[in-house]
Amino acid sequence: MKPVTVSTEVPQTPEQVYGFLDVMAHHERFTDHYLTNWRRSGPDRGIGSHATVAAALGGAKTDVTIEVVEADAPRRIVERNVSAAGGRVAHGTYTVEPLPAGGSRVSFTYAWERDPLADRLLAPVVRTVMRRANRTVMRRLAAELARHASTAGS
Repeated sequence: MKPVTVSTEVPQTPEQVYGFLDVMAHHERFTDHYLTNWRRSGPDRGIGSHATVAAALGGAKTDVTIEVVEADAPRRIVERNVSAAGGRVAHGTYTVEPLPAGGSRVSFTYAWERDPLADRLLAPVVRTVMRRANRTVMRRLAAELARHASTAGS
């Protein structure tokens, strides 16, 4: 299945964005509209930080394990996601790029490595649902970054 990419632009520097995204606990704040029941383990940040969540999208609910498998500060974080009893394996990649006038462009790409037959048969619907959910993630991430920046400066 083709990957899905969404992005947003924020006034924070790449270092500030990366610093926020690097902490697994922060992800709950901007993804809890469809990822709930967060259970974290491993280090708080960086490679090896891990969470198991309940994902509810398109009327289906499944447990997903998320683990950071690559980190290249301040530009990229790659998470490996496993769900559907191992039948669905994907990578979620956050890419942070500086903007010429300041601030950052944050992109998130969800790329399937292995997917169940039902996902493949319904690929256009699955991709649309994922794109919609992750556009919401980007809007909420921008709001959380603003909130985090205002409290960090206090």
